[in-house]
Amino acid sequence: MAQKPKSGTRPSPTSSLGISQLGAHVATPNSPDDATLERVPNPHSDTPYVARFVCPEFTSLCPVTGQPDFGHLVIDYVPRDWLVESKSLKLFLQSHRNHGAFHEDCTVGIGKRLVSLLEPHFLRIGGYWYPRGGMPIDVFYQTGEAPKGIWLPDQGVAPYRGRG
Repeated sequence: MAQKPKSGTRPSPTSSLGISQLGAHVATPNSPDDATLERVPNPHSDTPYVARFVCPEFTSLCPVTGQPDFGHLVIDYVPRDWLVESKSLKLFLQSHRNHGAFHEDCTVGIGKRLVSLLEPHFLRIGGYWYPRGGMPIDVFYQTGEAPKGIWLPDQGVAPYRGRG
């Protein structure tokens, strides 16, 4: 049973931003469709820059065999008015653990969901997947050309040689 807030306590500073997960205990969603991605205002919307998220231990399930698949995701985006709230992104990515989908579907689906939420100037995602059937599958999605003047570093994931 949830505890009732003590009288005189203030609401979470994130509640005014419409964020419900930050600072609260939230169970991992059962599927990506059940996950809530949240966004916050970009305090530097007048400055073009790149934000990067890396998930080196991404997991999903093979839709055919039900066996786990492992990947290393690198997400780069140039925000406009919104930033993705990082806890909600972590929970969204974790929600794929029991989700059966091919590598291409996971990688492109994550990219499209973020684009829909954030409407960034630019987004790219690299899905570097460990071998299935002896062959790694790498999947790349981006929304177009990076804005001029943006420093977009290499994603830093070595071509497959054990990914180590």
